[in-house]
Amino acid sequence: MNAQSPAESQAHKKVANVRPISVVNVAQLTDFDEVIDVRSPAEFAEDHVPGAINCPVLDNDERARIGTLYKQASPFEAKKAGAALVSRNIARHLEETFPGRPKNWRPLIYCWRGGTRSGAMTHIFRQIGWDAFQLDGGYKAYRRHVVAELATLPEKFEFRVVCGLTGSGKSRLLEAMSEQGAQVLDLEQLAAHRGSVLGSLPDTSQPSQKMLESGIWWQLSRMNPLRPVFVEAESRKIGELRVPEWLIERMWVSPCVRLEVTWPARVALLCEDYRHFIEEPMRLFEKLDCLVALYSRDRIEEWKELARTGRWNNLVADLLVNHYDPAYTRSTLKHYPRLGEAPVVQSDDVSPARMKQLAADLIINLEPISIAAANDSEKRHAP
Repeated sequence: MNAQSPAESQAHKKVANVRPISVVNVAQLTDFDEVIDVRSPAEFAEDHVPGAINCPVLDNDERARIGTLYKQASPFEAKKAGAALVSRNIARHLEETFPGRPKNWRPLIYCWRGGTRSGAMTHIFRQIGWDAFQLDGGYKAYRRHVVAELATLPEKFEFRVVCGLTGSGKSRLLEAMSEQGAQVLDLEQLAAHRGSVLGSLPDTSQPSQKMLESGIWWQLSRMNPLRPVFVEAESRKIGELRVPEWLIERMWVSPCVRLEVTWPARVALLCEDYRHFIEEPMRLFEKLDCLVALYSRDRIEEWKELARTGRWNNLVADLLVNHYDPAYTRSTLKHYPRLGEAPVVQSDDVSPARMKQLAADLIINLEPISIAAANDSEKRHAP
């Protein structure tokens, strides 16, 4: 047997010291300092693990180009070209995104299937000395997990559904409750939409259906089943997105809280929340045109004229009387059979201070156990 030279011996030692790639499952997502999605920006935009950062090893154009090369030339040529691109992109991420990460940093890396793309970055990170792991099955495994969890998670919780006519300040109340420690699932925030025909947010597009479901799963999976979850009354859709079936059905049979706010306060709130329409009436006109199947052209033109002449309080009042209140009442009575037994919270003020007070009262009256006791329970059950 030939003796190794000192250089060869040192090289073998370095190889032996490189950590093999280790894989973990979706249940271990929260065990890491950072989650890195190495898929293309387009894949990441459609859906990703909440909190993950996008460090693509192939961008949108590169991924398409390598895929074409794989089909039209050969897998070998595609892999060779892809390896060069992946290497350059990982080097760039090391220089631009990760230069300050400490030696004991533990990242989790995933791609579409848990294959080559995430494997390449994980291998290089482990060679550097970071305790990097790869998500077994990649995004596809994560997505299967989310879908399965959403079919069972809602049954573990007792929901308290906040009902109230449009402009009652339901979202503000939920925000105040969350700030005071209540468990709140804000579906409209996750869906980036206020839920009505005029509910789109200015200069903000809704996420994908998958992203909405990821957000719901992520929040519910971190809540304590011993405490209620407060949520706003919704129908099946929020804008263009669907509330997951198991969740909406659970909400519909849950106890309710009815928020009743005086007429002037509702009008003032809506003028404030929908100020973007006041500043750009053409946006409003486009939305009003969507109601042509429900109302005559003359009625819609009347609403537009109120906007053109700056009579915003009159417009809001007319829309509430003739559109929002009847539609909301029909929908709520249809979907929430326990509304009749709901405790009523009344207010003539939707200011932050008043919402804070109402939130505190609801938490005290409707929490089955105290927040402190629930926190103690969470500590006792922590792994």
